[in-house]
Amino acid sequence: MSLWVAFTLLAAFMQSWRNAFQKRLSGSVDAYGVTLARFLWAGPMAVAWLATMYAIVPAPLPVLTLPLAGYVLGGAVAQIVATVLMITLFRMKGFATGVGLARSEALIAAILGVIVFGEHLSLMAWAGVVIGAIAVWIMKGIKQQNMPTGRTLLIGLGSGIFFALTTLSVRQATHLMPALPFLHAAGWVLAASIVFQTLILALWLGATRPATLTTLITRPGLSLPISLASFLGSLGWFNAVSLQQVALVKTLGQVEILITLLIARYWLKDPFTRRDITGLVLVSLAAVLVLWA
Repeated sequence: MSLWVAFTLLAAFMQSWRNAFQKRLSGSVDAYGVTLARFLWAGPMAVAWLATMYAIVPAPLPVLTLPLAGYVLGGAVAQIVATVLMITLFRMKGFATGVGLARSEALIAAILGVIVFGEHLSLMAWAGVVIGAIAVWIMKGIKQQNMPTGRTLLIGLGSGIFFALTTLSVRQATHLMPALPFLHAAGWVLAASIVFQTLILALWLGATRPATLTTLITRPGLSLPISLASFLGSLGWFNAVSLQQVALVKTLGQVEILITLLIARYWLKDPFTRRDITGLVLVSLAAVLVLWA
């Protein structure tokens, strides 16, 4: 098995559990507190991982340049913006359609990768990416009678674009450290991104929602599982995209849908639907095409 495939499967598995933990935490704190829980305890974990990598395989420190800093900070901010837009969607009319657009990250990343970063995908890879996007749309798209507004569609598309920019920025940042092994390069980007995101969100919540921040800090049992799952998921994503194109990683990563459905069925007791089964078949086909590509 290729390393990027292994890291992608790790990311998909842990992201599914992170989402399940977030769903449970949302009953105790607001949506912004749930967002911070992704990063609150993940920073120390990322720093410890990076230190472990250096202890096992000594390597030089990265040379900080303006482009490197720009990609790291830009990707971190893009992820915050994408998450805030996603949270906004859940309060809007016809939100499911917007979520379908937001989750079409692989297709958006493929388009942006070609246009902005000059990447190239084979015809089979494009087929897998497009089929994966259709699968997500079937499962996450229109599921309700309320028609989405133009604002809902724009916010959904904006969320998908910023999620794609996050991962593309991570890939570019890791490639700006060619003297480092890929595990070290991805580890630096991961640690810097999470620490930066934690500081921004903690300061903002401290100023606007101090009770939420206090709850997360004084009751680590609520947020620690989310932080752990988020750290391991990001570890998988960051290493995978340092080795392979973002569109292929994110398309294969849609196996998260299968894992999420299994968790929902057997842990959260939610039933399968015909729409779910159709989407799973298409996700499986997309994964096969991407692996062949």
